[in-house]
Amino acid sequence: MRVLGVDPGLTRCGVGVVEGVAGRPLKMLGVGVVRTPTDAELGERLVAIERGIEEWLDEYRPECVAVERVFSQHNVRTVMGTAQASAVAMLCAARRGLPVALHTPSEVKAAVTGDGRAEKAQVGAMVTRLLRLDAPPRPADAADALALAICHIWRAPALNRLQQAHAAARAPRIPVRKVTR
Repeated sequence: MRVLGVDPGLTRCGVGVVEGVAGRPLKMLGVGVVRTPTDAELGERLVAIERGIEEWLDEYRPECVAVERVFSQHNVRTVMGTAQASAVAMLCAARRGLPVALHTPSEVKAAVTGDGRAEKAQVGAMVTRLLRLDAPPRPADAADALALAICHIWRAPALNRLQQAHAAARAPRIPVRKVTR
């Protein structure tokens, strides 16, 4: 499975592509950030993020996109920018028919470090170890994007089984009639 992880942000939108399957060594294919100038108009910044994500989708052809789920913070302005960048990433994926998975920050931290309250440095260190990198990806947004991709690769099989079980439980039961001749 090839996953594009996106750590949304208006100034720095982390992106990273990881390939692999749960239980096997993972491989980083690319990592970086899509940057926008803080003095640019909001619409221009969103277009720049869209172009950047589209370039990553064109170059790496992921099978799905994992985006950090926006959570409530004290700074509403920060939340709005993050939500807008997140929506751009989801739109780019949807336009191509790619599935999008949303993962909370604590879910990602728990998957990668074993602790849902891990610090950014711990996440970066584990991403470095898991992907056998020489150094942690910089800035932290890039490491977070890789962590999102890793989390999705590891969690996708279990999530798919849960979704199938839920769908089967909700499916209408058709009574079987015994036919005798």
